[in-house]
Amino acid sequence: MPSPGTMKAVALAPLLAPLRLHGAALLAALQAPHDELLALVWGPRFDRVHALGLLQLLPRIAPGQLRALLYAADGYDSLPAPAQQRLRRLILRHRRQCENAACTASC
Repeated sequence: MPSPGTMKAVALAPLLAPLRLHGAALLAALQAPHDELLALVWGPRFDRVHALGLLQLLPRIAPGQLRALLYAADGYDSLPAPAQQRLRRLILRHRRQCENAACTASC
């Protein structure tokens, strides 16, 4: 049986995979990508309306981006509250890391 820490990582891994693939393109043009990402996952349900608005800001949408976004939304909604909170903490931690380092375009 996996340890509790491993179970947490396993719960988020499928959700994060498409975001790792398409996230940079989706968030690259935004002034505050971490804040926008937090806005999407701040509540118990993924903010699909806000996400679609962010997609409209892109000059062009790659074929997999909308699918990845909808997959992430459904995956987030299915997470238990502690896993949703853990995801928010991971985003906040990444933002702090980017603020404390010479942030590249991937941040």
